[in-house]
Amino acid sequence: MPDVLPEGSKAPEFEGRDQDGHPIRLADFAGRPLVLYFYPADMTYGCTKEACSFRDEQELFRSVGAAVVGVSVQDEASHREFRAKERLNFPLVADTDKAITRAYQALSFIGVAKRVTYVIGPDGTILLSLNSMNPKPHSQEALRVVTEYVKTHGQTSLPPAPGTDPAARPA
Repeated sequence: MPDVLPEGSKAPEFEGRDQDGHPIRLADFAGRPLVLYFYPADMTYGCTKEACSFRDEQELFRSVGAAVVGVSVQDEASHREFRAKERLNFPLVADTDKAITRAYQALSFIGVAKRVTYVIGPDGTILLSLNSMNPKPHSQEALRVVTEYVKTHGQTSLPPAPGTDPAARPA
């Protein structure tokens, strides 16, 4: 079994709930690039560093029409606290039954998510599969791949995807 889903394959459909209990599905992002990143645990050093990196690059992701969504196996309350504390400006999916994490081959042998980032193209094809314990390259590499994709294929002009509107940032 491969370490992660291979680039060029179709991303598995998923449905989960964000930190506020709103449904989020892969289909919500059809027609735009999606950065779907999995991380082990809210409010830990590496995961905070990674999340804040995605937060700080958010305007660049939005400028090329991409959405960012984080996923871990913790519950909505934990995600709400983490998102508020770190002023994260993208949704966090609570995958407590681990179905999404399993489907994306991001579940570790100890039952938490591995640090895995996927860039999913507007047609649902996986453009990047990155599995690295180092939190630093995830946002940078995802942004590089999305930017390269948009330069080659053009940018979508869709409205913001659910949970990614800048006006909905936590106070």
